[in-house]
Amino acid sequence: MSPRREAPIGRMRATMGEGENERNYESAVERLEKIIERLDSGHAGLRETLDLCREGRDLVTFCATELDAVGQDLKELRLDELAAGLERTPAPTPDSQPSQAQS
Repeated sequence: MSPRREAPIGRMRATMGEGENERNYESAVERLEKIIERLDSGHAGLRETLDLCREGRDLVTFCATELDAVGQDLKELRLDELAAGLERTPAPTPDSQPSQAQS
């Protein structure tokens, strides 16, 4: 039986500073940068390289999910702004439409 693998969130929390209880986009990007530095240094052994790659994959997935969520929130904000603008603008009536000059 293989050893139990730690869940990505637990691993991320273990790598973050004391007092930080939740993962956020900024801390995930910071950790990814440290992972890349370690891998680029050439000093990581085989097992450490594998563990860093797994952690990096989990962090990339987390960051992509966060970016998608923020993008969706931005889309919703724009729709809300558009709807609010439409509610403020009175609907055109036949009397309010400019007449076209006929030649």
